[in-house]
Amino acid sequence: MTDTVVNSHVVPHTVAASVREAPAQPGTAPAPSGAPSAPANVNTRRKVDLGAVKVVHTRHWWRWTIAAIIIFVLAQFVWSLFTNDRYMWDTFGQYFFSEPVLIGIGYTLSITAISAIIGFVLGTVIALGRLSKSPLLSAAAWGYIWFFRSVPLVVQIIVWYNLGYLYPTLGLGTPFTTDFWIVEFPTVQLISAFAAAILGLGLHQAAYSAEIIRGGLISVDQGQQEAAAALGIPASTRLFRIILPQAMRSIIPNATNEVIGLVKGASVVFVIAIPELFYAVQVIYNRNSRVIPLLLVAVVWYTIITTILSIAQYYIERHYARGSVRTLPPTPLQRARGWIGIQWARLGDAPAPPPLSGGDAAPAADPATRRDTTIATTATAKNEGGL
Repeated sequence: MTDTVVNSHVVPHTVAASVREAPAQPGTAPAPSGAPSAPANVNTRRKVDLGAVKVVHTRHWWRWTIAAIIIFVLAQFVWSLFTNDRYMWDTFGQYFFSEPVLIGIGYTLSITAISAIIGFVLGTVIALGRLSKSPLLSAAAWGYIWFFRSVPLVVQIIVWYNLGYLYPTLGLGTPFTTDFWIVEFPTVQLISAFAAAILGLGLHQAAYSAEIIRGGLISVDQGQQEAAAALGIPASTRLFRIILPQAMRSIIPNATNEVIGLVKGASVVFVIAIPELFYAVQVIYNRNSRVIPLLLVAVVWYTIITTILSIAQYYIERHYARGSVRTLPPTPLQRARGWIGIQWARLGDAPAPPPLSGGDAAPAADPATRRDTTIATTATAKNEGGL
């Protein structure tokens, strides 16, 4: 499409025709006689059908090659799962819902939940101690983190389990002496195998949780706390209503990683003979010598638990994203519906499924319609400017 020069401006003929054919406004001077006009043999009302323009997509050869390799490897692996008799899928199905395995899952979830609660509650206190202006509190919190991150988890669990060897009795009495006890209990009665596992995992987790929470708290802009303090808001309210909700966006991903690690880390308590999931499958395959199918039972159950925690993490992150992003990220269901809608639209002229949000969003304008509207608006603006 050729262009026309109007008052030293290059405009499309569609715009020039709109300007030329517009009626003269009262009180305006006529255009100079020497002003150029569009050639008579040019169709100034010709429109381009953008729908007829062929769109050539960029070819991502490397992306397609890597995707093909991944699909081939996955297909080969899945094929081997169904053709390799050494997996013993019949044994897998026999023990997947067996009573010892289900009891082991119960122990695993109980140990994980209690240890996570202890770890994050105590970790919050330690994180606040690290941020305290008191040198004693800050040093004590740092020393706790340093010690429990230095000692291996298995060692901590074994030490707690054998604490009765170091201290046969625990209780309240006269300080710095054992001559007078107000309350006294044998250590082996207070710290069972389950309690030793909880103490080892919980105290170990608190050291890592403290650093995660401290990192989230210092990620919040200092001006938030200063503004809240200037308004006279109490310190506890500032922490739990202003600072901590903003810090949760950076705390949640790392905290979820720690909880998932705690689920798998709970398997180390087999050293003190707690019948959690891994210990249960060990007992079974030591009895029938079918190691691989029993290990697959544990793998699948750990994968199910981890998947549930990952889904919960997504929705918790989405909850705390409110107020910090303009549009919440779509849920997996919304993404699936959007992908189906795109594929449906590509199949033909049939209408696509409803939009993701299900709201009253206005339909998208046709590209050609948007272009004509833009040209008409531009012509009107230039006409009013004296063209």
